[in-house]
Amino acid sequence: MKTITRTSGLAAALLASTVLFAGTAIGQEVNFWYHFDNADNPMSDLVAKFEAANPGITINAENVPWNSYYDQLYTSIVADNGPDVAMVKMTAQPRLIEMGALEPIDDRLAGWAGKADIQDDLFNLTAAADGTHYYLPVQYVILYLYYRADLFADAGLTPPTTCDEFRSAAVALTKDTNGDGQIDQYGFGFRGGKGGHDHWASFTVSRDGVGFGPGELTSAAGVAGTQFVLDLFQKDKVFPPSAPNDGFKEVIGAFQGGTTAMTIHHIGSSADMVKALGDKVSAVPVPECGGGHWTAFGDESTAVFSAAEDKDAAWKWTAFLSSEGNNAKFNEATGQLPVTKSDTANWTLHDKRFVDATTASLPFAHLYPNVSETADFTNTVWPIAMQRALIGEITAEEMNAEIDALFNK
Repeated sequence: MKTITRTSGLAAALLASTVLFAGTAIGQEVNFWYHFDNADNPMSDLVAKFEAANPGITINAENVPWNSYYDQLYTSIVADNGPDVAMVKMTAQPRLIEMGALEPIDDRLAGWAGKADIQDDLFNLTAAADGTHYYLPVQYVILYLYYRADLFADAGLTPPTTCDEFRSAAVALTKDTNGDGQIDQYGFGFRGGKGGHDHWASFTVSRDGVGFGPGELTSAAGVAGTQFVLDLFQKDKVFPPSAPNDGFKEVIGAFQGGTTAMTIHHIGSSADMVKALGDKVSAVPVPECGGGHWTAFGDESTAVFSAAEDKDAAWKWTAFLSSEGNNAKFNEATGQLPVTKSDTANWTLHDKRFVDATTASLPFAHLYPNVSETADFTNTVWPIAMQRALIGEITAEEMNAEIDALFNK
């Protein structure tokens, strides 16, 4: 009788094991880390929807404060108690790969019906250096050119598509509007302080053969790009005098107040723009300069971690967040754009002209080099060099040489 009992127990155990490993584990939990600042957080609704469609999988979603997000993420991975899935940026990818923390998803992508609905170029932008995919895009922004449609109309101008057209428009829109002999309207609001590297890059890194590789910025084309920016300020005087020190607040405030007619930012500021200006504000892709376009891509993806106990369940949740409808709900909270073509076509959170400017910019959107030097570039090297160049302390060639030396030691 005992033998039969043991056999029955073994059979039951084998049956349970078969059920457990035949697909997603019964009763499996997926720990998900994300960061939302918006108090109107839709995550509980998304979790409930997913769990209803996937019985046996429980999603433990934890909203981790942004200020400590990556510190906690790296620490948890080392301690072997990290999440199964988490929101991640491209700047974190090299380190996460080096830590062996990420699960490749190429095989899963190949069999995922939702792949065709993801915006073109996003998989190229989020691939690792060797072409492997670890990230599934979940939201994004791209910088474009904001312009004051009312000021352009008054001057009989159309939005610029090239650097030559940009300069001509900026010169025409720099004027004394009240006849007191003082310039009170400028063609472009340039961000010379921290964060303005995106403005500079659109005029410089767009040029043929120019990038952050050895000697590219110090080439004739690279120097010409920075000189173009300096000439706009020093010779054409189409930037406000405060440009060397202007940050985001100053640049956006001047644009909304009519002090400047153009500036560069992304869709995240469009709601405030429309609130202040209505139909007087519009947007187009940044102009072509020196043979090409270049604009900055702001990314956010989700990744399955290699330590996840049930990678099938983790992938199901990851794919769910980047699927039609769910991705729209997700991005209603973040204020960024959905990654699905279907949700983008029906998107109403941002005015269509800003969505169109963003999607039209996807083919030439880029990321800065995924290396540790990029943090020094954005925080110290570029703003200090740019300010010194604008006020004439160093030349365009000297500025570019400093940046080249940082990236190519």
